[in-house]
Amino acid sequence: MLLLLLLLLLMLLLLLLQLLLLLQQLLILLLLLLLLLLLLLLQLLLLLLLRCYCCCCCYCCCCCYCCCCYCCCCCFYSCYLMPLFLLKLKKLL
Repeated sequence: MLLLLLLLLLMLLLLLLQLLLLLQQLLILLLLLLLLLLLLLLQLLLLLLLRCYCCCCCYCCCCCYCCCCYCCCCCFYSCYLMPLFLLKLKKLL
């Protein structure tokens, strides 16, 4: 009888340990998701800060962080993420 009680107690302890490990994994997952959200918010903030306004320039202008020889509404995406040939094509149109 005593052996059965000890076995039951051991099983309960193992179950408790498994639950604690699961909670730890969930906590790590939540922290990682929170970090990802924080990084996304930081990226959005940087994009808003680096966003520039319409400018007409034939030189490298600080308003759009790029060289453009036409009147343009420069932005971070058009200067850095759009390929150069698309910018030239946009200039021709």
